[in-house]
Amino acid sequence: MSISTTAPTILDLFRLDGKVALVTGAASGLGAAIATALAQAGAEVAVHGNRRPATETAMAIGDKAAAFQADLSSTSGAESLFGAVKERFGRVDILVNNAGTIHRNAAEDTLLEDWQHVLQVNLTSVFQLSQFVARDMISREAAGKIVNIASLLSFQGGIRVPAYAASKGGVAQLTKALANEWAPKGIRVNAIAPGYFSTTNTEALQADETRNRQILERIPAARWGKPQDLAGAALFLSSAASNYVTGTVLTVDGGWMGR
Repeated sequence: MSISTTAPTILDLFRLDGKVALVTGAASGLGAAIATALAQAGAEVAVHGNRRPATETAMAIGDKAAAFQADLSSTSGAESLFGAVKERFGRVDILVNNAGTIHRNAAEDTLLEDWQHVLQVNLTSVFQLSQFVARDMISREAAGKIVNIASLLSFQGGIRVPAYAASKGGVAQLTKALANEWAPKGIRVNAIAPGYFSTTNTEALQADETRNRQILERIPAARWGKPQDLAGAALFLSSAASNYVTGTVLTVDGGWMGR
């Protein structure tokens, strides 16, 4: 009996069959698009919602998905979420830390409680979930992927969003730090920095005629991103196609950073 020695094709490397993915902040927008893409590539997907449940996303994906709800603004939220997902699926092979929040105010008027809320959701919970998932991967001697959602404000300061800028700068540096430590253990940690996307977080900017015009003038692609525009990058960093990529922050911005 002959044994096939055919090497996988490049498209095979993007398949996620047999993998379990957890995508936070997947009730809508970028998270929902990422979760859908991972499921279409073959993964079973745990879709997380914070205040808004991710049941609609799970229903749209079908049998490959299950919805979970946890408050990541609480220091106990990440542990609760990971425990529930592990009980349902047995493990997590791919973690996408997408959940995020933003608070717009002048720096001198930003309250400490608002600062702490943004940092907890956008940065601390990212570390917590990454830690829970990595500990489990290491105990199983299993390779895995962690994809963090950074921002253009990982590189730039922004205006009237000091906590958000600090948190996303932190996400970029945390990504590199975790990649350095966990690469020898088979865990690849990367981040995506989306540009200006049409989501609920950017509704105020889109509605502001002056800011909307200024933003579009800076983007070579001359349009706001759509959630589906992020799906390919997320799939790449979640799959075997990116096994030699770690510690990177990939911009998906219509050319904003190159302008």
